[in-house]
Amino acid sequence: MVDKNPSFPDNFSWNLNDANGYAAWRGVKLRQTAELLQKSTFVDLQDIANITRDEHDEIHHRCEVSNAVLYRDLAHNEGRNTVSDRLRQFADTLGLRIAEKHRSAENGGIVSLQESESPGKKGYIPYSKRPMNWHTDGYYNGPDQKIRAMVLHCVREATAGGVNQLLDPEVAYIRLRDANPDYISALSHPQAMTIPENDEGNGKIRPVSIGPVFAVDPETNRLEMRYTARTRSIKWRNDLMTREAIAFLTEVLASDDPYIQTVQMKSGEGVLCNNSLHNRTGFDADTPQPSERLMMRIRFHNRVKGR
Repeated sequence: MVDKNPSFPDNFSWNLNDANGYAAWRGVKLRQTAELLQKSTFVDLQDIANITRDEHDEIHHRCEVSNAVLYRDLAHNEGRNTVSDRLRQFADTLGLRIAEKHRSAENGGIVSLQESESPGKKGYIPYSKRPMNWHTDGYYNGPDQKIRAMVLHCVREATAGGVNQLLDPEVAYIRLRDANPDYISALSHPQAMTIPENDEGNGKIRPVSIGPVFAVDPETNRLEMRYTARTRSIKWRNDLMTREAIAFLTEVLASDDPYIQTVQMKSGEGVLCNNSLHNRTGFDADTPQPSERLMMRIRFHNRVKGR
């Protein structure tokens, strides 16, 4: 079993009154993350379907420190069914519980993200060439269907564009708490963010989802974040501190913060994360025909596990 991340001692508390505990954790967290971001961007995996003990430990270590790992599958091919099967094996090896019950999910809970004109996908940004703003996955899910981890795997890259950015939710928390601890209180309110109900177009109605931006998983004592930067189909709690907190977070996400990772994934590359904040630029905008870009996504109920 790999060692636990020393920046999270058993007695660590997210209590805003624990200034000393927070300062100690913050220092270790930012130092460890900075050291990790100075290492090679991608972890090379000889075969994503059969990762080695060392590869497993490196994946877990990076996810413990920075909540994300960028990887490169050296045995990659572009066969859709083959990639799907191999990603499922990857997830199983890491002890991840498939959570995807999306209307577009295919065999094994995998969703293929590519430009589409099909009735169930047309008009939704993930199936278009348009940019996607900052968000965590499953921000519209109810509390019993939380997304705690995900894989986003590039099967075929775009001709141009399709750049992703990633930010660790714990770093976002640090930026907000350092600016004003009241921002954390506001965004931890149980009614901080409301996503209205939505007609899924297949006879099902996704119910309204109300909850905090920041919460702590009682089983792992790790921070969880639920967020979207979209301005439509969302309602923020109507108080001054919430508005100020969201405005500040918007500034952080638009900044050149050194902890924001920027990557344009190529075929065989991907990210596994504990539901980090992420976005995507538009792609192939000048190409009149449908883009060949294909990403595969799997979402999970639990965090990445060690051995």
